[in-house]
Amino acid sequence: MLFRSLCRSAEIGANSYLLDTGKARVVLDAGLHPKHDGLEGLPRYDQLEDGSIDSVVVTHAHLDHIGSLPVLLSRQPQAKAFFSPAAAELSVAMLHNSVNVMQAKRTELGIVEYPLFTHRGIDDLEKVFETRPLERPFEMDSGGTLIGTFHDAGHVLGSTGITMEANGHRVMYTGDVNFEDSTLIKGARFPEEHVDTLIIETTRGDSQRRPDYTRQGEERRLAEAISRTIERRGSVLIPVFAMGKTQEVLTMIHRFKKAGLIPKKTPVFIGGLSTKMTVIYDKYAKGRTRRSDDGFRILEDMDLQAGNRKKAGPIPLNPGAIYCLSSGMMSENTVSNGFARAGFLENPKNALLFVGYADPASPAGHLRMGQTGEKVVLDSRYPAVARKCEMEVFDFSGHSTRDALLDYILKVKPKKVFLVHGDPKATAWFKEQLRIKLPKTEAIIPEPGKDYVLD
Repeated sequence: MLFRSLCRSAEIGANSYLLDTGKARVVLDAGLHPKHDGLEGLPRYDQLEDGSIDSVVVTHAHLDHIGSLPVLLSRQPQAKAFFSPAAAELSVAMLHNSVNVMQAKRTELGIVEYPLFTHRGIDDLEKVFETRPLERPFEMDSGGTLIGTFHDAGHVLGSTGITMEANGHRVMYTGDVNFEDSTLIKGARFPEEHVDTLIIETTRGDSQRRPDYTRQGEERRLAEAISRTIERRGSVLIPVFAMGKTQEVLTMIHRFKKAGLIPKKTPVFIGGLSTKMTVIYDKYAKGRTRRSDDGFRILEDMDLQAGNRKKAGPIPLNPGAIYCLSSGMMSENTVSNGFARAGFLENPKNALLFVGYADPASPAGHLRMGQTGEKVVLDSRYPAVARKCEMEVFDFSGHSTRDALLDYILKVKPKKVFLVHGDPKATAWFKEQLRIKLPKTEAIIPEPGKDYVLD
């Protein structure tokens, strides 16, 4: 049995891995790198002969795990694509939006290979997606030699890890995982018995959560920041990812209103893509997925100002309102970026509240590193903007802490553990910890393109 990273580099990016049992070949995730355009954003699918894989597993619908699936399946049309039901629906919506983004970049940046796939192509692919429920084994190849089982990963709606068994060998791939309950969905429920090989994300390996952190305390801190902004007749901008973080923040705001922590009639605005994703989130409430508040439906139970394509022009800036706008990193040509530039940051009554990860090289990253009054370039086509508004950063990560991930590795005691989906400092932290705490386990930071034998 062999394992190979199809990533272009050992970092967070276009996640994709090959598991070859000798009788079955499966690709784990099919991502698109968020920092690279064109063909440079793809995994190394050129290392796979056309028509050579049996299936592909998609653990969840974020683009760094799903974004290149149509490209992979165009080269591997015989392969089955396995998802949880919710992940399949979210993936279709994300891929259609990705086509729109690529079409815009083709026009604006002259990237001739864009779009890498089309709306019609996605519609055709959707017909062959195969969904599987959690905790029910299924065959991953036509011969039934590789058996997979999905487990709830607690990262976003529909996210899964997967155990795979063949030749008496048990492999676990976590995908992105969160063992803690979030405001909206419950934490991961992974098996804790021994596995021979573990492939685990290491996203937060380079950061330690502050000792006094509690989820309840962090939510209270967010509510207080919103409340004091509204009291001074300012507005709140919360940059969010359209899928996952939007729905979690909206759930928090709903709770804040019910508890009287912020005024009940505070207007809340979201964007069009966020609305599409929220429709799917609501569809999978009421017993269809594990929820912290199973009966709550965001669009039914909240009075939202939801964006759609029929409303032209910019979102109006109203004093005393909350704006949950994508993207979370405030990338160029996104709603949150344009909204921030249009006078929002320069008003000291307003507040910019970050609730998730921001790459240091992104506009959000630049803002987070800057000082009050400092000018920041949010879009290279426009002048720098001075941030005079309040700014706060909150820890509502959808990824497990490094300590929780390490605890899981120690529980399952794998013979080999592949440390993936992490920057060099993150994977190095895990490798050193395992050298000390689990010396019989071989900890590997896989080199892209290299085959590793699984004993």
